[in-house]
Amino acid sequence: MLIDRFASWVRTRTGWRRALLAFGAGAASDLAMAPFHVWPVLIVTLAILVWLIDGAVARAEPAGSSWRASPAAQAAIAAWWFSFGYFFFGLFWIGEAFLVQTGKVVFLLPLAVTAMPAGLALFWSAAAAAATLAWRPGLGRVLALALAIAVAEWLRGHILTGFPWNVVGYALTYPLSLMQTASVIGIYGLSLVAVFVLATPLVAWVDGGRARLSGSATLIATIVILMALGHWRLGHLAPTVADAPRIRLVQPSVLQREKWMPVHQRRIFNLHLDLTKRNAAGIEDGAAGVDLVLWPEAAMPFLPLDTPEAIELIGKLLPPGTHLVSGALRSDIPFNPEKPDAHRLFNSLLAFGAGGQLAATYDKIHLVPFGEYLPLYSWLNTIGLEPLTRQGEGFSSGPTPRPLITLPGIPAFAPLICYEAIFPRAVVQGADRPAFLANVTNDGWFGNSTGPRQHLHQSRVRAVEEGLPLLRAANNGITAVIDAHGRVLARLDLDVVGVIDARLPAALPPTIYGRFGDLAFLLMLASGFAIVTGGTIRDRRASGISRPSEHG
Repeated sequence: MLIDRFASWVRTRTGWRRALLAFGAGAASDLAMAPFHVWPVLIVTLAILVWLIDGAVARAEPAGSSWRASPAAQAAIAAWWFSFGYFFFGLFWIGEAFLVQTGKVVFLLPLAVTAMPAGLALFWSAAAAAATLAWRPGLGRVLALALAIAVAEWLRGHILTGFPWNVVGYALTYPLSLMQTASVIGIYGLSLVAVFVLATPLVAWVDGGRARLSGSATLIATIVILMALGHWRLGHLAPTVADAPRIRLVQPSVLQREKWMPVHQRRIFNLHLDLTKRNAAGIEDGAAGVDLVLWPEAAMPFLPLDTPEAIELIGKLLPPGTHLVSGALRSDIPFNPEKPDAHRLFNSLLAFGAGGQLAATYDKIHLVPFGEYLPLYSWLNTIGLEPLTRQGEGFSSGPTPRPLITLPGIPAFAPLICYEAIFPRAVVQGADRPAFLANVTNDGWFGNSTGPRQHLHQSRVRAVEEGLPLLRAANNGITAVIDAHGRVLARLDLDVVGVIDARLPAALPPTIYGRFGDLAFLLMLASGFAIVTGGTIRDRRASGISRPSEHG
């Protein structure tokens, strides 16, 4: 059959043809992510990855040969090309940031758009190498690969501060009913499920025998069960609270290349003030009856706490009972231009109350490497590198665990600045549970690309994992009100200037994931490793180490 011939062809590719095939399959896999959500593509592309590893194992050289000829090394190389294609096309939008600030950083664009995907690809490469240790005929090898990739994705989200962008489990978070599973097993548990059930059908079909039907049945049954459970959960919406706080989210859509120019600072600040005075229809109401106004990350392109005029205008803006929460820069001591390195700078979230009084402060704790701080600053700065922020050594991080912010008339909430919203289990820290998540961000660095859309989708999954609503204020989009089931109740798309007026959605009772974190994922790993290890031991006792034949 055509599928059998195709699998055989994939297994026998070598050299640059093998690398190109792996790269192309990985690149196509990005269609499973937001904003495309074409996750059935993984049924083909993950099967190709399995067959590429089959070929590596089948061509194993005798003991004593070069390490590059070993099954683990050949599998690692194939998986590296696969995941390099996946991350390259999934993260190309990072290059947009280097076009915003022309000058010294532009030369870094080719390095950034290739080096980061190349580094991230090492995680999947190591996973494939590890999977070959338990590679044997049948679906056991698919489970081994799924377990290894799930562990690799978890490590990718934690090592060197972590970068869990486009974790493969996001493939099974669309439509909304599928997303609900994240409330139980989280995004890493979904990664294990996604790789196994999506790679299984074609691999099982080519393997033949009784496995042929079981592969398709596994996929269909899993999707049906997950969607059914999701529909059940969506039928239990949090009750609407009649007197819930009224929220106003402001989206000014300021061009990033103008944001930090001194000549534009006053205009940008006035734009935020003017939008705050107007409702969603554009009618001026002075923010009357609004309990909480949320401005995006670094909304004020200056140090507001060192600018008395700005504080005075904020005080005049806010009617009684209204609080403003804004992203802003903050210095630990008054900035002195004669001693620019004497202070520490924070990417902060500031809450203002009546008369412009500072009511609360949060300093970002999870900074972006190379964007907000420069690792090994003293060395890398000497060769011309600097943070994109152009703030000397960059920002300093705030204290952990992340504190909750409580304001009069507003229930306690967890502040999240920019990509802090993509880290599972880290959005809520400490013993107390917030009533909602507040994410301020500036995705203007990345233009009208897939980046802001992926960021929004991953933030929605955090809401589902924790069972908490999320308010998202973005500079140029996508601003949104998201309920505890991940539903987008209101949104402002990219490059739209305006505001959203809404009532604060209610929180759900703590989810299983919110209570226990990755415990369910760890139990899944333990069960999977027991199955794979047991099967491998039985095979070795029966007939030694087996390898998949050319036809499975």
